Amino acid sequence: MPATPSPAVPSRSPLPAFRGRIGADARSGHYAVPGRYRLHLSSSCPHCLAIAVTHGLLGLDEVLPVTLLPAVPDEPDGGYSALRPLYEAGCHRYPGPATAPVLSDAWTGRIVSNHTPDILSDLARRFGDGGPGRPELYPRGAEGEIEAVARLCGHGIDDAAQRAGRADATAAERESALGTLLRALNTLEWRLASQEYVLGGEPTAADVRLWVALVHLDVVHRRHLDAAAVHRVAGHRHLWSYARRLAAHPAFGPRLDLDGMARRHRAQCRGLEAAGAALGIVDWTAHTHEAVRTETV
Repeated sequence: MPATPSPAVPSRSPLPAFRGRIGADARSGHYAVPGRYRLHLSSSCPHCLAIAVTHGLLGLDEVLPVTLLPAVPDEPDGGYSALRPLYEAGCHRYPGPATAPVLSDAWTGRIVSNHTPDILSDLARRFGDGGPGRPELYPRGAEGEIEAVARLCGHGIDDAAQRAGRADATAAERESALGTLLRALNTLEWRLASQEYVLGGEPTAADVRLWVALVHLDVVHRRHLDAAAVHRVAGHRHLWSYARRLAAHPAFGPRLDLDGMARRHRAQCRGLEAAGAALGIVDWTAHTHEAVRTETV
């Protein structure tokens, strides 16, 4: 007698996407108007830090205000109660976490986007890229290189460093991940040995992405690496000199919230602390600003 098939388990529906874009004119629906939009950021989140640095580089304080959220999310699913009304305005009984970053529209009371790459691009292209005294973060023709650096940072630094410090990984798995991390750092070290910024003589969005990845590597991922691994990571002299130099820039270092990053890490991480935790690479505290640590909602 054939076996009775098990009832199908319904798959979880994908979360609604908030992927609106800021357009060039009124026909786009969302278009660049000073004061219309607001950023909601947590200074302990690397995605939010990249947006905050970009916001600072472009001098958008008067054009696009920022609401700072607590370092550690206050909802059990990792979301923020302060953002819940925005998420529910866009999707009734929104089933997922109300996470940051968020770009919201004051005219509609809804979310435009919570997708970091789109927000970064729209801030630069629609609110000030190349304006007086502002860097051109997405130079024409450099889009492919910027995306390549972002992928290298995401997979070669962030993901690899996390895998290299996983407590449940085998020694071979950790060594393989460390090899991936070191190869990514070697590639960037070679670039920065002969030029001031990742793509040449001027800062671009690639520098924002790399700097945030280096901060997260030293402040968070290092805590789960052994001392020998940290020494190998720290041996990239040009790369870490570059990180220090950018940290001294008023759009970079003052936006660091080291205490908030540590508290967020303790709240979310289940890994084991290793010997590398005691071996900091950069003295980031020399470049932070006390005002950034003030939490407001």
